[in-house]
Amino acid sequence: MSAKERTFATALWDFFCSLKLTIITLILLAISSIIGTVIQQNRSPEEYLQYYGETTYKIFETLQFFDMYHSWWFLALLGLFSLNLICCSIKRFPRVWKTVTVPVLTADETLFRTLSNAEEQVVRDEIAPLKEKLQGFLTREFAPVTVTEENGKVHLYAQKGAYSRFGVYVTHLSILIIFVGAIMGSLWGYKAYVNIVEGSEVHQVWPRGGKEPIDLGFSVRCDAFSVSYYEGSMRPREFRSLLTVVDAGQPVEGLIERPVIVNDPLQYKGITFYQSSYGPAGDASFSFRVRSRKSGETANVVARQGQRVRLPDNGFMRVVDYDDSDPRFGLGARVEIVTAEGKRRNANIFKEFPAFDERRGGDYIFTLNDFSQRYYTGLQVAKDPGVWVVWLGCALMVVGSFIAFFMSHRRVWVVIQPLENGKTGVRFGGSAHRNQPAFEIFFDEFKKNLKKEIAS
Repeated sequence: MSAKERTFATALWDFFCSLKLTIITLILLAISSIIGTVIQQNRSPEEYLQYYGETTYKIFETLQFFDMYHSWWFLALLGLFSLNLICCSIKRFPRVWKTVTVPVLTADETLFRTLSNAEEQVVRDEIAPLKEKLQGFLTREFAPVTVTEENGKVHLYAQKGAYSRFGVYVTHLSILIIFVGAIMGSLWGYKAYVNIVEGSEVHQVWPRGGKEPIDLGFSVRCDAFSVSYYEGSMRPREFRSLLTVVDAGQPVEGLIERPVIVNDPLQYKGITFYQSSYGPAGDASFSFRVRSRKSGETANVVARQGQRVRLPDNGFMRVVDYDDSDPRFGLGARVEIVTAEGKRRNANIFKEFPAFDERRGGDYIFTLNDFSQRYYTGLQVAKDPGVWVVWLGCALMVVGSFIAFFMSHRRVWVVIQPLENGKTGVRFGGSAHRNQPAFEIFFDEFKKNLKKEIAS
């Protein structure tokens, strides 16, 4: 490799290891998240045109702001940040690995000068018994000891939490795994919706933004829908769908008339169906008992809203409107009546007051027996094949963050060396790669106990 090629490769490597690149990428990702929050994602073009106007709509559409998390530039930002994270980790990992696996067992003057926690003491004990005493103390009070003897000196080394230095790399790995899961969800997942009328089934769902429908590969049937209200009002308390999954023409065991309510979705083959809305499907159907005041003839009549139905004595009726939300009168229907002579008049009929219409004095006496209204259930549909990958990354992030922030690599060195006049010098010091204030508190107590051990 030529010097020029080496220079280019080195510059490229330094670029991807740059802290500036990390900061710039994080800022761009933050700005992107703000844009994705302010601009509602995956709405229909009509909604965007109405809200932003044609010119702004075209600009945002070109920049893919309406489906930002699937855009090429957002995925490229994630890829660039991931590459930066990998390169930074690779650059620093060998040094950390050497620190953990090949520790400095002997402390010299240079090392002691770097330690903020160090102490020295002169005693009259001989080296051999003092070594045994201090080795036992370190093992008992701190960690197992490695003993090294050279040049007449005895070096004792002990460490705790060496592998806590790798906590930051666990955190880095968790971020990469979360990104992989997010990209999987962006490329192969979707968010969609579907409305299913009671008694019918669907095999396709419609993604947000008015795109082509997505085939599920199976069918979902709405067997029934019900809604309950808070007492004394028509405010919905709970709406519930009974759904059945049909795969290869057969209902799936365990998913037959499966109740689905808010916060209790249905899941099948990695696709989740959430209860989100409901509404009436088609015209309501009413059942009346009608009696002609003139002839006394009685008939049971079933009429859909807006449908013209024949009455006794050749009259006609039509349900114009209805109201099922009145807390005092309950269900009520407003009907238009046409007599055989062509006279038209309107009447209000209440189910809870069957004698009410008789007092009206018209040609016909109506009693409202029953009412039925089919509903559709509105479901949000989500498929995210990367969700478990994201959860794995989140779990690793918790573990890595705990190791990185709450554990530290603590090391203690003790040097025993002969001095003049039969004296022996004991020099000891320690360090921690994180949370120095806590280590200073520990070392003060450790130093006190070590001096007691030497003097005992």
